[in-house]
Amino acid sequence: MAVFIILIVLFFLLPDLYVSLALMRGAAWWAHLLLWLPALAALGLFASARFGGFGATKMMAVTGILLCVTLPQIALVVCSLLGKLAGVAWPRATGIANGMGLVLGSLIALVALYGLLVGWKTLTVKQVELQFADLPKEFDGYKIVQLSDLHVGTHGQRTAFLEKVVHRTNAENPDLIVFTGDLVNLSANETAPFETVLSQLKAKDGVLSVLGNHDYCFYGMKERPVDLRQESRKVVDAERRMGWDVLLNANRIIRRNEAQIAIAGVENTGKPPFPEIGDLKKAIADIPEGVFTILLSHDPSHWRMEVLPDTDIPLMLSGHTHAAQVKLGRWSPAKWMYPEWGGLYTEDSQRLFVSEGLGGSIPFRLGTRPEIVVIVLNTK
Repeated sequence: MAVFIILIVLFFLLPDLYVSLALMRGAAWWAHLLLWLPALAALGLFASARFGGFGATKMMAVTGILLCVTLPQIALVVCSLLGKLAGVAWPRATGIANGMGLVLGSLIALVALYGLLVGWKTLTVKQVELQFADLPKEFDGYKIVQLSDLHVGTHGQRTAFLEKVVHRTNAENPDLIVFTGDLVNLSANETAPFETVLSQLKAKDGVLSVLGNHDYCFYGMKERPVDLRQESRKVVDAERRMGWDVLLNANRIIRRNEAQIAIAGVENTGKPPFPEIGDLKKAIADIPEGVFTILLSHDPSHWRMEVLPDTDIPLMLSGHTHAAQVKLGRWSPAKWMYPEWGGLYTEDSQRLFVSEGLGGSIPFRLGTRPEIVVIVLNTK
């Protein structure tokens, strides 16, 4: 912990120190004070979190300082140092590099402002049509709305965005709504301001959900694992109060006349360091043979770990990655950790759809909008 604290302090203060000593010599004292204020404020917020927690307002402030001030300063420092090196051979390079650093830092700050103020609240509806040869004809046109990664704690007490999500979801008139995990960030208490809003989600066959890694609340807790399970049960209780049917390594059968499909859901299973609690065998154990099955599993890593090699489940729905909350075209840094990080993936007759989610632990998105996914199942 001490090493982490030292690294945080250096990360925020070293860019200020360089700019103050190397680029602002001779500036008025108040200019130096203005330079240092954002970093000192961020460190003060980190310190206060030890006593009063790290709520949505503090998270927004620290994220803003990091993206709009600290990262632009780091870009300026890197350009300046490279300019000094080049200046040994070409003296004019130092001034040119400093100017380029100012331009680059300003661009980073502007992009960051967009991601903070607009990007993470600009909702989109993604339409996906999937065909399956073994889907019962009675389910041709069956509409599933997938929601994922709400991370309600990032919104604090503000319900406007979630109200928009509920309105847009219900407007699709879905047959089924599924939630693929990460309702909260750190604590089950985060759900309180949003339970009334989220309880208004409506679908013919109800709302089915699974837990994500954040829903076990081990990020914000210091207690023993048994206490963490108690905290996750509070998240489950909150979802049930909202009328959601939480699948804890279980399944539900949905019928249309004599035909049926199964929706199975596992607890979190995926790559470390996230909790691995899911039991796929238990989740699908009592599904009649030959019944078309859709699996809800928060972490897309589970697809290659167990679903592909051990089952013939035709469709799995996941979230978790958020597309790293940064995407340029079809590229995202999320691909460095997850081969399947966003969109539709196919392997033989099995498919995985990874939602890029609706929220995140930090209030920022660039190039990947919060998404409601509308999946329509069709027979071939």
